[in-house]
Amino acid sequence: MELHAAYEVIPRLTINSARIRADFDELACIGATPEGGINRLALSSEDIQARAWFAEKIESAGFILRDDDAGNLSGILPSENPDARTLLIGSHLDSVPNGGRYDGSIGLLAGLECLRTLREAGVTLPIHLELIDFTDDEGCWMSLFGSRALVGAIPPDAFTDVKQDNGPFRAALARAGIEPRDVPNARRNPETLLGYLELHVEHGTRLERAGAAIGIVTGIVGRTTYDITFHGEAGHSGTTDMYQRRDALRGAALFIVRTHDVVRERYGDGIFNCGNVCVKPGSFNIIPSKAQLTVECRHVSEQLLNDMETTMISIARECAASYQLTVDVQTKIHVPAATMAAGVMYEIEQSCETLGLEPLHLFSYSGHGAQILSHHIPSGMIFIPSIGGVGHQPNEFTPWEDVERGANVLLQTILGLARQQVRL
Repeated sequence: MELHAAYEVIPRLTINSARIRADFDELACIGATPEGGINRLALSSEDIQARAWFAEKIESAGFILRDDDAGNLSGILPSENPDARTLLIGSHLDSVPNGGRYDGSIGLLAGLECLRTLREAGVTLPIHLELIDFTDDEGCWMSLFGSRALVGAIPPDAFTDVKQDNGPFRAALARAGIEPRDVPNARRNPETLLGYLELHVEHGTRLERAGAAIGIVTGIVGRTTYDITFHGEAGHSGTTDMYQRRDALRGAALFIVRTHDVVRERYGDGIFNCGNVCVKPGSFNIIPSKAQLTVECRHVSEQLLNDMETTMISIARECAASYQLTVDVQTKIHVPAATMAAGVMYEIEQSCETLGLEPLHLFSYSGHGAQILSHHIPSGMIFIPSIGGVGHQPNEFTPWEDVERGANVLLQTILGLARQQVRL
């Protein structure tokens, strides 16, 4: 069936929901936890087992199996034109510790089903379709590692021990058959790529509150992670004058409270989070001489994100001065805010119209591979609801009818992008 003929039957060309559900149930058994979630940390034995399962699905469906030097695993439905550009359809198999079954998995399984549906319908496309599982999307070792490698954005010192001990990371890569020095070879020429498309659960409540089955992502927040360390002086907790102490933890505590308050007051769409504090010496009867925090800032506006970070650093210095402390601020990682491509968003809208769905346009407050790829190739994302906004935990849930709708929107969008490829 030629592409133009396929468009005459688009409303009737739908995915096989039962087949995706069977895949979903099989995949959810790999790394299953007693709480009902999954534990597939990147490059772990469970992640490698999931990759093997996915590779078998790709090959059994008759697609070309490919992996690159960053461990990204792909299934390819080739065009008859060997010089055609490639549309990437991606997500990830890895999870956070004891995460949810839908996160990442749904995007890959829906993409696989779209490829199977197109092949079974005999649709001939003028582009290559490549379904790709990105390595370490969740950041067990390096956030968005696979998508960064694909665009050549892995830092030169990523595997050295200059700033931190990366020995465990190198060992994990080796166990998965990935040679660190070969990772730069994973970079793809953007001229060969038509774009990137991803289906994902929202991990928020906006779709649910609006009663919308589909979200069209307009952009993804920028985010920066910092290591902030307050230095004071240890001393006996009982004998040191309360007014003469240089308590590093006290400075850190004041910093956390003040920054939360300022972000709420000044930056409406801004997010600040501190998830861990390491205190030394770490004894209840010794004044803390060191308090190390890892904090994260997020904002939909890159300019306001920069302003928010400047304000945060000023607060850290003020809090340190208040208790005669010193403070070190080190940037760990920065991912700039991203805007999704107008042409891709248009095709998602057209697909929703074809299927009788009213989409909601919204920002993503969580990071995705599209955030990295969008700075190099036209990219877009489709969101489906997360009940209660739950994400990254075992009780994450999306009704299956929403999964099915999302997969069909993905299918129609693939066809639309193939038809309008010149425009991109």
